[in-house]
Amino acid sequence: MSGSVEADTPQQAVDTQPVNQDDIQTVAQTIRDLTSTEVQVVHPGGENGGDDFGITCYWDASSMAPLNARSAAAVARLRAYKPPPAPLWGRLHLSRRAAVLLLLFADRRGDLRVVVTMRAASLRSFSGHAALPGGKADTIEETPFQIARREAWEEIGLPMEDAKLPSPFRIEHLCDLPMNLARTELIVRPCVAFLHANEPSVPTGAPRSPSTKTPTVEESMIPRLDAKEVAAVFSAPFSNFLKATDEELPAEEARRRPLPPGKWYEGNWLQFNGQPWRAHYFYVPVNDQRVMKPKRQLSAAEEEVADELGEKERYQVWGMTARILVDAARIAYGQDPEFEHNSHYGDEGMIEDAEKQGRLGPKKKTSEAPKV
Repeated sequence: MSGSVEADTPQQAVDTQPVNQDDIQTVAQTIRDLTSTEVQVVHPGGENGGDDFGITCYWDASSMAPLNARSAAAVARLRAYKPPPAPLWGRLHLSRRAAVLLLLFADRRGDLRVVVTMRAASLRSFSGHAALPGGKADTIEETPFQIARREAWEEIGLPMEDAKLPSPFRIEHLCDLPMNLARTELIVRPCVAFLHANEPSVPTGAPRSPSTKTPTVEESMIPRLDAKEVAAVFSAPFSNFLKATDEELPAEEARRRPLPPGKWYEGNWLQFNGQPWRAHYFYVPVNDQRVMKPKRQLSAAEEEVADELGEKERYQVWGMTARILVDAARIAYGQDPEFEHNSHYGDEGMIEDAEKQGRLGPKKKTSEAPKV
């Protein structure tokens, strides 16, 4: 990767974007909008009670609270973020283009969580590994966000168009992040989006549409997984990708859903394309959340992965996926992580070097591609 890193490596200035008055106004207005308490929070147990401490599922609007102030500010920072110009994307061959979706949503405390998948055993590369929904471009005309939305539809059944999302859901594209270089030499553009679970605010005095009941889980966006690509879908606490330890829970919540044994984070420095690259390994607790898995009959290899996932109380998130999540959290919360990390976002310097070396031409067919 081009440039230097923190800790024992040469220093490089952290990527910064100048803040102007328009950005400040955008952040302030977004905080006012997103912390509105018009939305009624209804817990899955209904009026007679239930577990108020279970982890929110992104397809269940009834378990989502309005964003708290910290989360609203994070969404506003992402909305205001502008990545550096990337003319290289326009020069890339179709076979080199890919995008992933960071889909954020609010939990019952108003904190942000992010949707993550586990790759199926049948995939040729990185089978059984954690990943963000996403994949390769189909056409040269597709934007990164269109690629990410289409792939999320194919992998987990997330509707491609907001018009097809059940009320009250809508997806807002917040920003794109700097490009990343996969080990397979695909160029991956991360796209960050927020899943709203409330109706758009109505100006004072404006007529309101007839109220509708909050959809139940069954009426909502329960994932429909492509078993050929996805072994499971789960979520992780977004802000904790800046932390070296598990998220701190309120006392009663910690008592009701204790964390499983094991650590949250470890990391080490590697060499990637001759550059220092910090590898992050996160171990996301899944013992108290609904992990969705394909229902169809599985092959022997897929059954083995499913059995292994079923036994685990923590799923490992690492590699490029972890790096993207750390970068996104740094931008969202305006702070550096508690652990060592590359100071720059993405791998764009490294990608430019690869282009100069003639390595980003048409990609060979999978059957001909070298193993990585």
